[in-house]
Amino acid sequence: MAHPQAQPEGTGRRRRRHDPDRRVRILDAALDVLVERGLAGMTHRHVAARADVPLGSVTYHFAGLTELQAQAFTRYVELRTAEFETLFDEVRTREEFVEVLVDLVHASPARQRSAVLGFELHLAALRNPGLRVLAEKWTRSSQEVLARFVGAEDAVRLDELLEGMIMHALLATGPRPREAARATIDQAVEPPGNAEFPRTQGEDHGAR
Repeated sequence: MAHPQAQPEGTGRRRRRHDPDRRVRILDAALDVLVERGLAGMTHRHVAARADVPLGSVTYHFAGLTELQAQAFTRYVELRTAEFETLFDEVRTREEFVEVLVDLVHASPARQRSAVLGFELHLAALRNPGLRVLAEKWTRSSQEVLARFVGAEDAVRLDELLEGMIMHALLATGPRPREAARATIDQAVEPPGNAEFPRTQGEDHGAR
């Protein structure tokens, strides 16, 4: 009688998949779900399906939806802060500055996604003090970038103007003229001659 060959040790057991980036992938999936379904429509199951991981992986890495949402928004702010700074790396003139701002309003699909996440963060922050701190951090960082070109006080006003224009652009049911956005932003940016542009390039605006 033939005896079955001995199976190597561990055969028959499901090996744990080596997936060191799983936590980050879950966070990115959570951001996708926030864009598609909003904060109220977000569930562990939706995030797990989007990340292509077992449901238990989501609950293993994050104690609950509140923690998952907070960590996802934190990742969004970190990524968006770096992206926003990069947009202005090559800006040397007032005209180039205005053009970058117009691009923010008439955003590509990728930037539209980012804008939706920004508004979801602000909406969630209305009821979550922890997220309010994060939203304020993002606002300060964006204003500090703008302040390098127009000064601190004008940066606050310009940031508020851009947020309103971006929201209207997202809600519009039809195309909005790019020239109209440029005219509005052009009026908000101090014309050359009143001060050198960029006005405060290279100064430290971290402590304000």
